[in-house]
Amino acid sequence: MAAVLLISSAGISQVPVKRKKKQQKTEQTNEQKKKTEQTDVPKPKPNPKAKSVAKQRQTSSESLSAEEMFQKGLTAYNSNNYIEAHNWYLKAAEQGYAIAQNELAVMYRSGLGVIQDIPEAIKWYKAAAGQGYPVAQYNLGYAYRNGIGVDKDYAEAAKWFKAAAEQGYALAQNELGYLYQNGFGIIKNYAEAVRWYKAAAEQNHPIAQTNLGYLYETGKGVSKDFGEAVKWHRKSAEQGYAMGQRNLGYMYQHGYGVAQNYAEAIKWYKAAANQGNAVAQTDIGYMYKNGLGVNQNFAEAVRWFSTAAEQGFAPAQTELGHMYLYGYGVGKNFAEAVKHYKAAAGQGYAEAQNNLGYMYHNGNGIKLSYTEAVKWYKAAAEQGHAMAQHNVGYMYEKGEGVSKDMNEAIKWYRKAAAQGYQDAKKALTRLGAN
Repeated sequence: MAAVLLISSAGISQVPVKRKKKQQKTEQTNEQKKKTEQTDVPKPKPNPKAKSVAKQRQTSSESLSAEEMFQKGLTAYNSNNYIEAHNWYLKAAEQGYAIAQNELAVMYRSGLGVIQDIPEAIKWYKAAAGQGYPVAQYNLGYAYRNGIGVDKDYAEAAKWFKAAAEQGYALAQNELGYLYQNGFGIIKNYAEAVRWYKAAAEQNHPIAQTNLGYLYETGKGVSKDFGEAVKWHRKSAEQGYAMGQRNLGYMYQHGYGVAQNYAEAIKWYKAAANQGNAVAQTDIGYMYKNGLGVNQNFAEAVRWFSTAAEQGFAPAQTELGHMYLYGYGVGKNFAEAVKHYKAAAGQGYAEAQNNLGYMYHNGNGIKLSYTEAVKWYKAAAEQGHAMAQHNVGYMYEKGEGVSKDMNEAIKWYRKAAAQGYQDAKKALTRLGAN
């Protein structure tokens, strides 16, 4: 596996003021099922224009400014008195105080001090975002990116992320980089992705740091530079960010930008794995399976693959299938192998699809079915999996699960041969179709 790009900043962001550490955390999502975590990042000061307009307004009953009402709400919030906090935030929000509007939205979003009401949360995010408050702009963009209380709309998400990013808000800068990197709601532009990841990374945003490292590693939007990749992965890893730790371990395993060092790779993989990172757990399983930096231990490999597989991580499910197929670290069990291959194949993982095809082709752990074998071989072959392309060619050559068709057979053999797959090259020679 290559280094993995982790995209999400985390969840809903709250007001950039001092509060108890446990209350600085933001809500989280299962974006791509990739275990994202909120980290403390520098946040900009409140928008002075929005603040100054609201500050001049007084409540008729208490002669308090909107800012003073907000501060009372904040004090109540920090004392876990969410009902009182909601009441003060609402008073300030109704006076047009943008920070209070954002905080009120967060309370409606999470159901703190009030019955959860997502549409009401969106209403207040929009009110604050419309005044130029970057935290609310980020939160509104986040809602559009994930379809929370609104229809999923990447273009609208990009609009709000950009508004916040241009004010220096690191979480939004990271998200905007992701949208540019993937072409979601905006024209794909790796150079722009690099620009925004770097802006956030330079504010010590750990997710943006490892995202930037990934682009240096792969040479997307910037000249490939393993040294720079290691630098940014390390910055992320040293902040305790799991995917940054995993990616740094990957660089040590393969000697990219650093001297190859299996022990150092395992150190960083374990740091990430102990935080529940499924990619790193799979990497450790691979190290034990192959005896890299540790004594070969199939049982340990199975343990780590199983831990990651339980999180639904397709590469781990596939590796676990292999272990059952060959009886490495567990008793040989074709039915268990099929079970794990199916789980991964259903997620579109090409290697598992090819292996599931193999199990159907041979009737191992499942009823023999050439039709099902072809189906799964093709699913993998169409993703460019060379072995699967060869296998599809074989099925057409032999007429197993499909009508015999030498032209189709040659077509698929050639696709596999173009990737250097030797059995496909031999097949073409045998058929006189070189």
